[in-house]
Amino acid sequence: MSDQPIVLYVEDDPQSRKVMQMLLERRMALQHVVILDNSRNFREVVVALHPKPTIVFLDIHVEPHNGFQMLEILRELDWSRHVPIVALTASVMNEEIQHLKTAGFDGCLAKPIDLHSFPDKFNRILAGELVWYITV
Repeated sequence: MSDQPIVLYVEDDPQSRKVMQMLLERRMALQHVVILDNSRNFREVVVALHPKPTIVFLDIHVEPHNGFQMLEILRELDWSRHVPIVALTASVMNEEIQHLKTAGFDGCLAKPIDLHSFPDKFNRILAGELVWYITV
C-alpha cells in the first residue's frame, strides 16, 4: 500500500463531483478517492470504508445528513478523530464560517474550488494546517 492520502468527498452536485474527481485522480494522481453523491446511511457507509480516509471533504448542503451532521457522525468514530475534515461550501458569510469553526471543522474551502491552488491547500491540510480559504 502506498503512502498516498485516502480521500473521502461527499457532494451532491454532479459537476462539483466531476471537477474534484478529475483534480484528485488525474491532476494529483491519487489512487484512493471515494466520492459519495449523498449522505444516505452515512454512518454505515463510512464504517465500511477500507482503507479508512486520511482526509475528508464535506459539502455542507447535502441530504439527508448535512455537513454538520456528517462531521458529528465522523467525530464519533475512533479512526476519524484526528483526520482533517474540511467543509466545502458556496456559503461563505462570516457568521457561517464561524459556525463551521465552532462545529469543529478543520478548515473550509469556498466553492467553486480553485483548481490551481487546491493541490497546495490539500497538502497544507494534510500537514496539519487549518486552512480557511473563503475568498471567492
